[in-house]
Amino acid sequence: MTLHEFKQYLSQASELGFTLPNGQSVPAHFHITEAGVITKHFIDCGGTVRKENAVTFQLWTSVDTDHRLAPQKLLSIIKIAEQQFPLMEEYEVEIEYQQDTIGKYGIAQSLNGLELTTKHTACLAEDQCGITAVKTKVNLAEMTTEKTSCCTPGGGCC
Repeated sequence: MTLHEFKQYLSQASELGFTLPNGQSVPAHFHITEAGVITKHFIDCGGTVRKENAVTFQLWTSVDTDHRLAPQKLLSIIKIAEQQFPLMEEYEVEIEYQQDTIGKYGIAQSLNGLELTTKHTACLAEDQCGITAVKTKVNLAEMTTEKTSCCTPGGGCC
């Protein structure tokens, strides 16, 4: 979800809550302790220099269980951040939240509000380091005519 999409969600929401990938909810009394832009400037294993930007929000909970962050309050925090960090409107949003260690999550809208989504590592230069794509084995006898219509007599594939 981009910051633009996140702001659209907040402008229509009556309350703010997050669900972790395991289905548990972030306690409703969370605070946003940081809002900013993270820039990752790196070189991949194939030698390509890359740069990624993300808007980041850090969620934190304390003992003040009556605290609730309203969507409009978060919008006002974002407005202040945008004055300091221009061009962040189309960056993806990342959420930092501590459980056993600080976790980084993506964010997506769901029927129940906002879900924190898992993030994964990947090789960005598979063609440079010998990784071959996994090929799916297909049993030709089980293929339907819909999937093979181009390879039927008169189908035009030959």
